[in-house]
Amino acid sequence: MKSFKEIGLKSELLASVEALGFETPTPIQAKSIPFILESELDLIAMAQTGTGKTAAFGLPILHKMEEDNKDVQAIILCPTRELCLQITKDLQSYATNLNFSVVPVYGGAPITNQIRAIRKKCEIVVGTPGRVNDMIRRGRLNLSAIKYLVLDEADEMLKMGFKDEMDSILEETPDYKQTLLFSATMPNDMKQMAQKYMHSPQTISVSTKNISNADISHEYCVTGASNTYQALRRIADMTPDIYGIIFCRTRQETKDIADKLMADGYNADALHGDLSQDQRDYVMGRFRNKHLQLLVATDVAARGLDVDNLTHVIHYHLPDDIENYIHRSGRTGRAGNKGISIAILATGELKRVPFFERQTGQKLTKTLIPSGEEVFKKRVETYINRIAETEPKNFNIDNLNEVIVENFKDLSKDELIEKLLTYEFENLHRHYQNSSDLNSTERPRGERNRNRDRNGRRGEQNGGRRQRDRRGSGNSNFGRFSINIGSSNNLRPEVLISIINRQTPKHKIAIGRINIQQNQSIFEADANHENNLIRAFRKAKYKGIPISIQSMGSNQNERGKRERARKSRRTTHK
Repeated sequence: MKSFKEIGLKSELLASVEALGFETPTPIQAKSIPFILESELDLIAMAQTGTGKTAAFGLPILHKMEEDNKDVQAIILCPTRELCLQITKDLQSYATNLNFSVVPVYGGAPITNQIRAIRKKCEIVVGTPGRVNDMIRRGRLNLSAIKYLVLDEADEMLKMGFKDEMDSILEETPDYKQTLLFSATMPNDMKQMAQKYMHSPQTISVSTKNISNADISHEYCVTGASNTYQALRRIADMTPDIYGIIFCRTRQETKDIADKLMADGYNADALHGDLSQDQRDYVMGRFRNKHLQLLVATDVAARGLDVDNLTHVIHYHLPDDIENYIHRSGRTGRAGNKGISIAILATGELKRVPFFERQTGQKLTKTLIPSGEEVFKKRVETYINRIAETEPKNFNIDNLNEVIVENFKDLSKDELIEKLLTYEFENLHRHYQNSSDLNSTERPRGERNRNRDRNGRRGEQNGGRRQRDRRGSGNSNFGRFSINIGSSNNLRPEVLISIINRQTPKHKIAIGRINIQQNQSIFEADANHENNLIRAFRKAKYKGIPISIQSMGSNQNERGKRERARKSRRTTHK
């Protein structure tokens, strides 16, 4: 494989690359950079997150841009503000020795500051579709002269319901531009977009199964649904130097788990859609600087996070989408470091493991949740080893001799050690003393019946999901709502959550259970926001389809109806 020097980049870029410590291009860079340097043709590049896509399009675009052209020459669209900021940071580092300005444009921050930055000097705009479209409609962003259009994580932008915004943006760009589409997958709606807006695109692909990275250990453990949080604690306690991301399904679950961890004394925080941009920057700054050991996040909130040296990715549940599992897991085991991707499964999720193995080509190894005794012993051993290996440096205890002698003079060595360990580990010992075994050996309920189901595994799984959803979340403050899109529209739970968040940016609406049906979906949400939800969706669209939300009543009313129905049936039987 050629080095960056042999690819043909200009000296200013090579100096930046060298300063960043890059020597050999990644596979997607080795294929994409020479193509973009030498060709004006459109490009579809298939690669996963974490494979170096920003440099794959950023370096050749910077190489080809004109320094005396003061117009916006390139627009890069991406799904989230975190990814937007990360791409901007990377491009600025590449352009250190060039006179180009890169401006990030994203929601959740004052639009006036972004307008001012573009007006002052801007050759490259990196933005999320919603905010970019807004600025175009306001007449504050002119893309009529751009030479390069990049769609980064294009599949994710479509999943998040940005098709209308992307269509509007693309229609504002000139025909002569070079369009570069980078994606992990190629769903049908993206194929249609490529056919509409790209001209005879060439396709470059590197293995989508970067999950097969030998530096990542893929594991899962099985416990009762009520024990998931305690299993998480044991995984964290077993690894005192853990530095990882815990992925949850919903923003409410993210907040709940982070709050529990912090209350239990863990160095953790949450990243979710309810945080302001300043709050998100603060949390991410602490995590990148390792002032936090554990970051609890949703898939949407964690898009674009580029953090090195993660030891663990923990799936609080298996994600609904196999691509999300790949994206999550690929955040550890980078740059030659070892990493662990571990899923905490309830018994009912076991049936999904073979499917994930087939789709990823990767064996998921079952591991046991450590016992309380094992965790406690591991923590004490780590503490003792660290003390033994500590080298005193510039620490003068002479002026403390009096207080040391006075307090320790009557203690034997064993008594002193016992007191030190008690002081350090009394709470941990109390928590794990007589703790139960969290490992589940139970087989999934109805496993044999599912194998005989004439509708196959998929039908049984969907049926089981509907049954669980009918029971409700148990939260009487939640109402039930219907929305007129479902699986026939390729809707998934995380997409629905993203749509709701995007339509109701001024409100913090807790989301409960979600049941995706064929032509509609049922979900639970904070009943106090019923009017806000319904009003927010009056003119909303998803993939060009007008969508609306209707209230189906509260959980409390639903339980009352079911109870009355049960009483009626008992009376009839009598």
